[in-house]
Amino acid sequence: MSKIRRIVSLFLIVTIFITTCFFNVGQKAYAADTNNDDWLHCVGNKIYDMNGNEVWLTGANWFGFNCTENVFHGAWYDIKGMLTNIANRGIGLLRVPISTELLYSWMVGKPNKVSSVTAVNNPPYYVCNPDFYDPVTNSVKNSMEIFDIIMGYCKQLGIKVMVDVHSPDANNSGHNYPLWYGLTTTTAGEITTDKWINTQAWLADKYKNDDTILAFDIKNEPHGQRGYSPTTPTNMAKWDNSTDENNWKYAAERCAKAILAKNPKLLIMIEGVEQYPKTEKGYNYNTPDVWGATGDQSPWYSAWWGGNLRGVKDYPINIGTLNSQIVYSPHDYGPSVYNQPWFDKDFTTQTLLNDYWYNTWAYIKDKGIAPLLIGEWGGFMDGGKNQKWMTLLRDYIVSNHIHHTFWCINPNSGDTGGLLGYDWQTWDEAKYALLKPALWQSGGKFIGLDHQVPLGANGISLGQYYGTN
Repeated sequence: MSKIRRIVSLFLIVTIFITTCFFNVGQKAYAADTNNDDWLHCVGNKIYDMNGNEVWLTGANWFGFNCTENVFHGAWYDIKGMLTNIANRGIGLLRVPISTELLYSWMVGKPNKVSSVTAVNNPPYYVCNPDFYDPVTNSVKNSMEIFDIIMGYCKQLGIKVMVDVHSPDANNSGHNYPLWYGLTTTTAGEITTDKWINTQAWLADKYKNDDTILAFDIKNEPHGQRGYSPTTPTNMAKWDNSTDENNWKYAAERCAKAILAKNPKLLIMIEGVEQYPKTEKGYNYNTPDVWGATGDQSPWYSAWWGGNLRGVKDYPINIGTLNSQIVYSPHDYGPSVYNQPWFDKDFTTQTLLNDYWYNTWAYIKDKGIAPLLIGEWGGFMDGGKNQKWMTLLRDYIVSNHIHHTFWCINPNSGDTGGLLGYDWQTWDEAKYALLKPALWQSGGKFIGLDHQVPLGANGISLGQYYGTN
């Protein structure tokens, strides 16, 4: 079963924009931690810091760098103010979707321009995102300059970042494309597997001495279905032991090795695929689907895009001594995105585990194979089945200390909504209340992943939590 996430057009949002910026107070200023000592690694199914202390990665997604604007959506308001509120509310890990096309423009030294950004520095009359303003050109800085500035804000606020290569091209619906290669872009030409790998290795090298970026999610939601044709399609992501270009396992290993050659301390998030054959019955990717077959009659296990990690049991990711940097990262959604078969009952945590979660991804943590980070989960607070699913998954995340990043901060995700309203200032307090118990905290304080800098005004640093400052 597929998932098509809709991103609401920015045209209508921008046309109602009133030229104001909001500002936030109450955040104590801390010097940025320049020790470059916040890198993480895995042992079994847990993630640890350099001192061997276990950590819990909890946060949310903020998209836009993957889209045609080449920058966070909402950048017509005060980005630093929004990040300050995000830190104050305990979101310690920010998953930042980006496109290979944009990364390529940075790598070749011709950063693509941004749009829908307010950058004014004209005190005392009007100041909004002054760091994004270029006085030389009297215009907005380019996409790479703004990204670097935002990383600096995150460092100051105690927020860590996971870069997510969301799509080959800069496209608000780019996540619908199933593969990491094979798409021709406006500014980067055709995105090849090598170009996809090289751009991430370049970014890893650029930030190797800055532990703001702790992780790379190397490809968002590889997917595609086998279909009924006798001919095996090449436009679907598969997971097997071949060296075929569309074998996601093989491509992920190649990409992970290239990134870790530049910085062996990064965490590498490996998502799943959409369909996996019932290998226990002798089926493989050459087996056509059967029309109308369901349940035990079907030769295939279906899942959300990027959600199917059944292949790990047969063909685990293997990059040798650096397996300690691998985290598996499924996505999971509720019936408001698509009414999957496991929702066609009065579902409970146990039925979700039996029907889908356990054999699709939860077994990886349960059997101690590797850590899990659910890279996307979220949805509308509908007072019904979707909210029930979110609550059950939230409780399962908390009880099992599963790492996660909630989808999303943006209000303009069409089939999930966001934590913020369309003014990019007002929080959906009911949705945040659902998320809040799944954010790492102790004694009323949110715990950050920086050893020195507390997470916002309501948090503490990792060093404070463990007494290692």
